Amino acid sequence: MFELFKIGFLSVNILDIVDIAIVAYIIYKLYMLLKGTIASQIFLGLVIVIFLSFSAQAINLKAVSYLLKFVTDIWIIAFIILFQPEIRRLLVILGRSPLFRFSLKQDTESAMIITDAVFEMAQLQHGALIIIIKSSGIKGITESGEQLNAKLSKNLLKSIFYPRSPLHDGAAVIKNDVIEAVRCTMPLSLTTTLNGIPLGMRHRAGLGISEQADVIAVIVSEETGSISIAENGKLTRGLSKESLKNKLTKLQGSDLQGSHTNIFKSIFRKSN
Repeated sequence: MFELFKIGFLSVNILDIVDIAIVAYIIYKLYMLLKGTIASQIFLGLVIVIFLSFSAQAINLKAVSYLLKFVTDIWIIAFIILFQPEIRRLLVILGRSPLFRFSLKQDTESAMIITDAVFEMAQLQHGALIIIIKSSGIKGITESGEQLNAKLSKNLLKSIFYPRSPLHDGAAVIKNDVIEAVRCTMPLSLTTTLNGIPLGMRHRAGLGISEQADVIAVIVSEETGSISIAENGKLTRGLSKESLKNKLTKLQGSDLQGSHTNIFKSIFRKSN
C-alpha cells in the first residue's frame, strides 16, 4: 500500500487512515448513545484503558504494559458482563431488521377491532395493556399468563380488561387475529418518568417489552383514560381514536406488516 508519511518508526498509508477513522467514528457514536447514562462512564473508562495499553506498548513501557495487560486480556468478558442489557437490546434490534426477519401478516380488520376496543375502554377508564406481535413471537412471556388462543374480537378484549374480570391484570398478547394469551407479565422499563411525568406500571411494562421485542404495546390508563403506544422503546401518549388507528397502520407498515424504524436510539436507554 502507498505510504503517506511516517511517525517515528511507524509507516502510515491510506488504509491506516481509513481504519482509524472508522474506529474513531464507531467509538464516538457509541459514546453519544451512552451519554448521560451510568454505562457511559464505564465505556469511557474502558476506552481510556485500551488507549493507554496501546500507547504503553508503542513506547515500550514494559511495567505499565504488564499491568494493563490484565485488563486488556479480559476486556471482552468485562464488556459482556457490564453491558449485558445493552448487548441484549442490540441483538434484539438486529433481529428486527427487515433483512433477517419474516413479518407476520395482520389485516386491516384486526387493527380496527383493536382501535375500537381500546377507544371504548378509554372512555370507561378501564386500564388495558395490549401487545401486538409484529414479527418473532414472545413465547417465554406468553407462557407467564393464561393461554387463550381465541379469535380476536372487540367484545372479548373489553371483557378481558373489565375491572372485575380475573384476567384484567397483566397484558393480552395478540398475534395476527388471535389473542394468544392474557394476564401476561411484561418486563418493566428502567425509565420511570417521561417529560417529568411519572410512568405507571402499565406504561413501564408496555415500554419495557417494546425495548426487548419487536412488538407494539397499546396502553390505556386506568387513572386518566388516555391512550398510549410504545414501540422500539419509544412511548407516544395522548392519542385520539383516529390517531391511534393511523399510528397502528403506520407502525405496522402500509401493508400492516412490521417496519424497521429509527430504533438504534433505544439501544442504550438511560439506566438511572
